Amino acid sequence: MELRSVEELMDLLYACRGTRDAPALGSARVDLHQHALQTAALLRRARPADKELQVAGLVHAIGPLLRPGDVTRHSDSAADAVRPLLGERVSHLVRDHCRAREIADDDLLRLHQADEEGRSVEFDAGVLEDWRAVLELVASRNSPLGAAN
Repeated sequence: MELRSVEELMDLLYACRGTRDAPALGSARVDLHQHALQTAALLRRARPADKELQVAGLVHAIGPLLRPGDVTRHSDSAADAVRPLLGERVSHLVRDHCRAREIADDDLLRLHQADEEGRSVEFDAGVLEDWRAVLELVASRNSPLGAAN
């Protein structure tokens, strides 16, 4: 599946509400919608100017909705789905965030840390609608699809 508009992406992110992930060994299962908001909010605090990194945090966990039951392909599925709309960098961050220690990339490491912290810390991360303008901005910069929306 390839996401063609910010509206499609927003619908998918809303659909994450109530869906729990299959956790890595030793971590708790989390609501994907809340986890996405918390991860993005943590990245906004850490890197306020890096909208692509924040958006990667927001969309990194959509894989279970795209490929239910296929835990090994969640990151790839999410990365492939967002690439046409959000660009190569966001796709790369989503695809490789679980391998941050192997790749030794500062942005991947920051996303991985926010992903982990977003599983263990509960805080009010706002609402999804707060991210619409950021998603539209990143889409307009990275995709002819986004510029049309």
